[in-house]
Amino acid sequence: QSQVVESGGGLVQPGGSLRLSCALSGFQLPHYATGWFRQAPGKEREGVSCISASGERTIYADSVKGRFTISRDRAKNTVYLQLNSLKPEDTAIYYCALRRSGTQPTYVSLDDDEYDYWGQGTPVTVSS
Repeated sequence: QSQVVESGGGLVQPGGSLRLSCALSGFQLPHYATGWFRQAPGKEREGVSCISASGERTIYADSVKGRFTISRDRAKNTVYLQLNSLKPEDTAIYYCALRRSGTQPTYVSLDDDEYDYWGQGTPVTVSS
């Protein structure tokens, strides 16, 4: 059974850091772009970051640029999102999602409508 499983969320003070993991089973990274999204209470889901199927390209939302870093480990079939300098407004459920790359191995997108497979999410709370 194919799965997308996020982990690593938790409670952290403002200015702190977390590393989120997205473990894939039944999916091979070179065939999928991987995106991170988040949804805060009462707000719409928004794109945070994406890494292309080839791993060559990344993209970030302006709100997290310079603070969050996406990476992946092909051997572990896992994608990471490093969250630094966290702010209370980063509080949300964070989701990992996969987009089939097809003939576009360097394509990146923060549009959630383009993604095919989703995990259940991991909560991040930034509070003192």
